[in-house]
Amino acid sequence: MRSLDELKNFYDTILYPELNVLEAHRIKARNKILIAAAIILPVALFVLMYIAKNASGNSLFFVGMIVFFVLGGIYHFATKEYVQNFKTGIIEKLVKFIDQNLEYSRNNHISQTAFMNSKIFNHNPDRFNGDDYVKGKIGQTNLEFSELHAKYITRDSKGRTQEHTIFKGLFFIADFNKKFNGKTIILPDTAERIFGQLGTMLQSMNKFRGQLIRLEDPEFERMFAVYGDDQIEARYILSTSLMKRITDFKRRTSRTIYLSFVGSKIYIAVSCLKDLFEPRVFRTMLDFTPIKEYFEDLQMAVSIVEELNLNTRIWTKE
Repeated sequence: MRSLDELKNFYDTILYPELNVLEAHRIKARNKILIAAAIILPVALFVLMYIAKNASGNSLFFVGMIVFFVLGGIYHFATKEYVQNFKTGIIEKLVKFIDQNLEYSRNNHISQTAFMNSKIFNHNPDRFNGDDYVKGKIGQTNLEFSELHAKYITRDSKGRTQEHTIFKGLFFIADFNKKFNGKTIILPDTAERIFGQLGTMLQSMNKFRGQLIRLEDPEFERMFAVYGDDQIEARYILSTSLMKRITDFKRRTSRTIYLSFVGSKIYIAVSCLKDLFEPRVFRTMLDFTPIKEYFEDLQMAVSIVEELNLNTRIWTKE
């Protein structure tokens, strides 16, 4: 893996000149947003105050939503060119810096079919989008990952809709070089952490996930609940060394992670609340710190191959 010293040298020699050009685009986009906000917000505030005195709460909400969407649209169009140039000029170069065998596509993402094939999440998304797609080969292992945001929609008795997030974060797929007969799913073990032995009982009742797999690594058991179609195959996959690597990865990233082994693939979902590779608009990018953060998030995804030892061909595909 690339070191921070190598990154700093790459930043100084390659990225900083590019960022210096992009800074003018950032300032231009920022100024457009601020000017629009300076015009729209006072008018919107006056209208909202008038409505608050003379109209219903529904009208107040409706006008508020209009203002929100107008400002959101202005932000999108004002920053669109800057974001595109940043991703092709900086993120793509960072991906190539990490490994020349990787290809980056800012508008593509992991497909909904692949997302559902993982069997990690049960809800079929009503809305599914993503970006920052990376695909390639590290050593002998084919991999792909992207940011994803999957949501489902519910409607109440009055027809009002509400969105619920199924998953938001980084979704990773790699070749595990073994054709599995069943599926093995590893989920965050919130039930046992909260309810103790009662949580274990509740897990065992979760039949639609498959059998609850009990393992002999106490630390892994505290962090995760494992379900599968085949007790023997699940224990075969989750060797002592692999469980340790997964717990180490979880501890190092401090993020909620999900894993599954289906077909001949390993799927890993790493939850993130923020968009990982979007440029800042209201603060300068002529700073090593955000570049370091982009690099660390990209490196986190790529390093899964090394951290989980996926290049070691323990099995051969049947």
